[in-house]
Amino acid sequence: MYSLAEHRNAPDTELQRKLDHEIRMREGACKLLAACSQREQALEATKSLLVCNSRILSYMGELQRRKEAQVLGKTGRRPSDSGPPAERSPCRGRVCISDLRIPLMWKDTEYFKNKGDLHRWAVFLLLQLGEHIQDTEMILVDRTLTDISFQSNVLFAEAGPDFELRLELYGACVEEEGALTGAPKRLATKLSSSLGRSSGRRVRASLDSAGGSGSSPILLPTPAVGGPRYHLLAHTTLTLAAVQDGFRTHDLTLASHEENPAWLPLYGSVCCRLAAQPLCMTQPTASGTLRVQPAGEMQNWAQVHGVLKGTNLFCYRRPEDADTGEEPLLTIAINKETRVRAGELDQALGRPFTLSISNQYGDDEVTHTLQTESREALQSWMEALWQLFFDMSQWKQCCDEIMKIETPASRKPPQALAKQGSLYHEMVLSEPIAPGGLGEGLLLQDNAISAEIRALLSSYYSDR
Repeated sequence: MYSLAEHRNAPDTELQRKLDHEIRMREGACKLLAACSQREQALEATKSLLVCNSRILSYMGELQRRKEAQVLGKTGRRPSDSGPPAERSPCRGRVCISDLRIPLMWKDTEYFKNKGDLHRWAVFLLLQLGEHIQDTEMILVDRTLTDISFQSNVLFAEAGPDFELRLELYGACVEEEGALTGAPKRLATKLSSSLGRSSGRRVRASLDSAGGSGSSPILLPTPAVGGPRYHLLAHTTLTLAAVQDGFRTHDLTLASHEENPAWLPLYGSVCCRLAAQPLCMTQPTASGTLRVQPAGEMQNWAQVHGVLKGTNLFCYRRPEDADTGEEPLLTIAINKETRVRAGELDQALGRPFTLSISNQYGDDEVTHTLQTESREALQSWMEALWQLFFDMSQWKQCCDEIMKIETPASRKPPQALAKQGSLYHEMVLSEPIAPGGLGEGLLLQDNAISAEIRALLSSYYSDR
């Protein structure tokens, strides 16, 4: 039976699962990097290794913060019914950043006169909101480009109005001297060993000890694997104030100088579209039976099915009309200037519990009066309205209208591998697998890990 303790620990269990997944992916990325024979492959493998390391540290830090919060909760005073009411919390929402462009500032002799050595850089963006980390595709840049344009739409599905979205631009200078040294078929046997699971246990043990002593999250050792090196070139942090349903420019803090091997002539700004959708704007927050008194009428009452969603209270003839997309009989605006009052009518009416909603339109005030079935229903509607007003005050301009958010498309479909002769095929499809190795230890025995490794390999070597 699902206990209360298991319910409370469910988020921690999910976070631990993500941590274990990243640890396995990190080990796989290290082995893949050692086997890379082409420059683009090594750049992708190094990028994935950097992303894995960032996620591991982020997850471990979040686990430690939760452990500390649990300790403080146990040592603090126990909540009681006589204590003050719990502080109201704003609803969560989705945050999406898209149309990412970073302008470049080349010297005249480089761009216009095409003089000097033609250098190339591999760049990508690392984006972090809370403990969640995502990345963009890697792009090769040289002096023929006036800006870096990322095609990725990055979506964070769980954010509060106090979110801080950190953008970090990483770059590696790409040498032009052909491919990296190494023989993929000769190194294929080195990938045949199963990924160890003891690493996860070591990390958890270290995390427990770190959490108990109050120290910072442990740092994973850097693998002794050669390959390209990415440098932090610039960064910035975007907050709710930067959200706007349009294209805007934001300042970048440059973290590199011209003497740095990975230096790139950045203009010092990033252009993007940052949109947010609070749940209160997209999901119904209250519904139920109401009787509506139209504005200016005293006797006519109509029974409707009310749905509070976004900045409107929709009144439908029947409950099913809300699901089928039928036009509502009446729509009452709910915004930051709306005034709401609860009251009671004469008991002789039989429905004494009323709710008045007033809106100002120029010099005219329009009031709609609603009746509820019971005092409890009236309290429920009032609580939903006050919560909506609070959400509006926290999410601010995001509650003026619903901003459009596009679902990010998959950048690297696995089927693209079939069109490319890659290291993936040489190692997994063509080469015989040693007993007890990658094929027998993972691809046959553990289907879950097999899917992860296949996804990892395909992400490194798929077509662009």
